[in-house]
Amino acid sequence: MNLQLESILSEIEKAVVGKRGVIEKILMALLAEGHILLDDVPGVGKTTLAVALSRALGLDFSRIQFTPDVLPSDIIGFSVYDRQSGEFVYRPGAVTNANLLLGDEINRTSSKTQSALLEAMEERQITVDGHTYPLPKPFIVIATQNNVGTAGTQLLPYAQMDRFLVRLSVGYPDRDAQIAMLRARQDENPLDRVHPVASREDVLAMQTAVRAVSVSDAILDYITRLTMASREHPMLEVGVSPRGALCLCRMAKARAYLLGRDYVVGEDVQDIWQDVCAHRVAATPKARLSGVTGADILRNVLSSVESPDQRL
Repeated sequence: MNLQLESILSEIEKAVVGKRGVIEKILMALLAEGHILLDDVPGVGKTTLAVALSRALGLDFSRIQFTPDVLPSDIIGFSVYDRQSGEFVYRPGAVTNANLLLGDEINRTSSKTQSALLEAMEERQITVDGHTYPLPKPFIVIATQNNVGTAGTQLLPYAQMDRFLVRLSVGYPDRDAQIAMLRARQDENPLDRVHPVASREDVLAMQTAVRAVSVSDAILDYITRLTMASREHPMLEVGVSPRGALCLCRMAKARAYLLGRDYVVGEDVQDIWQDVCAHRVAATPKARLSGVTGADILRNVLSSVESPDQRL
């Protein structure tokens, strides 16, 4: 791992203690130019993690707290008539000037508002009243949702879920991490200690370097065999899509880059298989009644498909 990436991780850990693995995967997703869904119980530091990431990377940050009355125009902006000029003037929304957008509790707003993010997430642009506005580079969405207390929530549509490169869970801290967190918050907010150690230009340069990471034909074949096995599995009614395969490749390249390699190995694919694919599949009703989840089935798929290393 190069010194700049190590300094970024260390800076984020000033605010988020004991979650190195999750922080690394969020950084991988950002370097792979993907969006992140943090799905966990309330109070485990999802929002703090997103804020710390934006500060450490020196990115312009915007936050929107999703509630049932948030409108699509709150996200993408709207046009208003200006009497003096006699023309309609565009008023920016939450995504317009942000490099990193935090959508807090995305499952608490309407499906229409959730869908307003689709063009921004996929195309890195928005369209308002027939006019298209490009978004700043880089542009990353980190959305959070709580998987308990589901009253008043809306399930994310499959089209929206598929736009997230990874779905991650932060999880509870262990004993030592929680004691360190309590100690650090006695007299100040740990976020105040997080300072920029990289810039927007550095992030763009690292994203370019990730795109240049080499992927051999053997790895491409491995990714194809894994995704096809998921589509053919009798306990999955929806397998990993071609978009999911592309995302798997991008995330594997980011992991290789994070670990200081310019080529992908089978372990890169295996490490991020669940994070990239679990939210893209759907178990059959029979499997769900048996208590089997899509993640359980994907673990079975991973163990049943021979890796390139095993073929040597």
